[in-house]
Amino acid sequence: MKFIYLVIDGAPDGLRDETALSKADTPALDYIASLSRCGLMYTISRGIAPESDSAVFSILGYDPEKSYTGRGPIEALGAGLRLKEGYEVAFRANFATVKDASLELIDRRCGRDLKTEEALELAKALDGLELGKYEAYARVVATVGHRAVVIIGSRKYNLSGNVSNTDPAYEKKGYISIALKNYQMRVNECKPLDESLEAARAAELANIFTRKSFEILDKHPVNIARESKEKLKANVILLRDSGDKLPNVKPINERFGLSFSAIAEMPVEKGIARLLGMAVAEVPPPTPNKEKDYRQRLETTLKLLKKYDAVYVHLKGPDEPGHDGDLEGKIKAIELIDRYYVSSLLDNIDLENTALLITSDHSTPWTLKAHSDDPVPVLFYRPGIKSDGIKQFCEKACANGSLGVIEHGWQLLPRVIEELKSLKK
Repeated sequence: MKFIYLVIDGAPDGLRDETALSKADTPALDYIASLSRCGLMYTISRGIAPESDSAVFSILGYDPEKSYTGRGPIEALGAGLRLKEGYEVAFRANFATVKDASLELIDRRCGRDLKTEEALELAKALDGLELGKYEAYARVVATVGHRAVVIIGSRKYNLSGNVSNTDPAYEKKGYISIALKNYQMRVNECKPLDESLEAARAAELANIFTRKSFEILDKHPVNIARESKEKLKANVILLRDSGDKLPNVKPINERFGLSFSAIAEMPVEKGIARLLGMAVAEVPPPTPNKEKDYRQRLETTLKLLKKYDAVYVHLKGPDEPGHDGDLEGKIKAIELIDRYYVSSLLDNIDLENTALLITSDHSTPWTLKAHSDDPVPVLFYRPGIKSDGIKQFCEKACANGSLGVIEHGWQLLPRVIEELKSLKK
């Protein structure tokens, strides 16, 4: 039997009356829901509004409280970078817009219209930057749009990843960052989170990097050109989710006894898949042409199904309009996934020999413009399953399903795979 695990990034809006999932026209997802057992899931735990990294780690069956070491190293791995453990600290980064040297923030994502080509030029101007203390330097790699990876390292001195975020929208709790509902629009000072010299050095270097990034980027030709077009400058870099090593985890193939492959659009999901030992298929970055994007991802899914037992597919779609507070845009993003990926998938697989697990990594309510701690809907289909008869894949409908409420995301996949193995027996 083949197994497809589809994660639709940020699709839910919580148990509210008006959600994108409840309003979207999704005949394919609804059809699968009607054949499935359904429920709700807290992707980490109740009360935690997770970032995608820790949430994805969790819903792939690994407890981030026990074995996670921060998003930065994972994001770096997804971007093709490796850390020099003990001497380098990796951060997930955003190109952002500040008013001036006061570092008062105008936009955390510089209008969300930074082209990857522009970001690559800006990153080049910072990559290899000497920080002037502790024989330290910065490595900067642009990934997709406003996103980047920053590694701060020293040739001589040890550094620790136990430092706070300069991005004010996320607060670091151990190695997990939690989205904040309220925060000040100013670049935060990076602070050590313990009393070690290694953390103090890393925090000091992060603050030096922040200042230097503004000085270099504010007058960069890319930003002069953006300003002339009345676009926001990408004139500072926000740092978050620091880490100084990769997690030491059992590979997913060994853990579950299935060969896993993955399709992921963003560096952090690619990094997690690589860390867990999945075969990661490269697909082009997302474009405005979603029909083409999803057809490419479908073709890749079908190719992987011929070679591997399981395919993990992570589609970014609805998360961004959720962050923008754009309900109609979020509805459309969900409908495009249903039309061009899910519907076509159903046309090309045999449901008598295929299991499906569909959920999200977190909720991104359009009313909040941020991740929330709301539970996400889950559906699980396998041949011969006794369905709940639910007619729509959405939050309130799935709340009535027989899977009930799954309290921790890392409980989901072991439960599903155990059921598939028992069916095989």
